[in-house]
Amino acid sequence: MTSVPITWLQHGQVSLALHRLRQSPVGHSLDDSLDDSADAGGPRTLLMLHGLGERAPTIIPPWCQAWTGPIAALDFTGHGQSTIPRSGGYSAEMLMADADHAIAELGPVTVIGRGLGAYIALLIAGGRPSLVRGAVLCDGPGLAGGAVVPTSPSFVQIPPRARPPDPYALFDLSRDLRPPDYATVFARLAIERAAIDVPITVCAVLRPPWLAAVANELGVGGLGVGESSIDEALAMYQARANGR
Repeated sequence: MTSVPITWLQHGQVSLALHRLRQSPVGHSLDDSLDDSADAGGPRTLLMLHGLGERAPTIIPPWCQAWTGPIAALDFTGHGQSTIPRSGGYSAEMLMADADHAIAELGPVTVIGRGLGAYIALLIAGGRPSLVRGAVLCDGPGLAGGAVVPTSPSFVQIPPRARPPDPYALFDLSRDLRPPDYATVFARLAIERAAIDVPITVCAVLRPPWLAAVANELGVGGLGVGESSIDEALAMYQARANGR
C-alpha cells in the first residue's frame, strides 16, 4: 500500500483521515502552490468521496489523472483510517459534516463522489454552495440508499470487526432514507447560490429515485444540473478552476 500524507481532522469524538494524494498542482512545487488562490484562478483541490464500505484510495485513480490541481480523498467516519464511534447511529448528514470538515481544511473544492459519496457530494454542494465549485455524482456502492418514504425502524446487534468498515455503518447507511423531494432541496440550493452555472453533474448510469429527481432539476435559464461522462465533467470544472 502506497503511503500518502494524511491530515487528521477532529469531528466530535472521531478522527477523520484526509489523504493528500497530490499536494501541489502538476508542474508546480508545494511551495509554489501555497501562493496560489482558487478564487484568483489558481489550482483548486479535487476532493474524492468514496462509496459505502470503501475507503480513500492510496493512489490517484486513472479517471481523475487529468486533474492538474491538488487531489485529496476523505475517509468517512467508520471507514478506512478514520475512527469508529462507540454508539453507531450513522446518517448521511453525519457524513456530510465529515465532508464539511474536509472543505474547511482545503478551501474551495470540486467534489467527486462514488455511490454513497455521490449522495454526500450532493448534500455538501447544497450546504456549502460558495465553497463547492462543482459536484460530480458517479456510480458506486451505496448509491441507491434505502426507502424513499418513512419505514419502521430496525434494531440490531452486530459483532464488531477488527478493521473498518464499521458493520453498523454498512447497516445504517444502506438503509438511509432518501426521499427525492429532500434531495432536490439540496440541488436547488446549489443551483441558486453556487458561484458556477452547473454546480452538479450526474455521471451515474444507475438512477435511483433521488438521483433521477436531481437530474431533472433546472435553474434560471435552463442551467443547473448537467449530465456527462466523468472525464467531461472534470474537464469542465478544471477549465473553470483555471479561469476559462
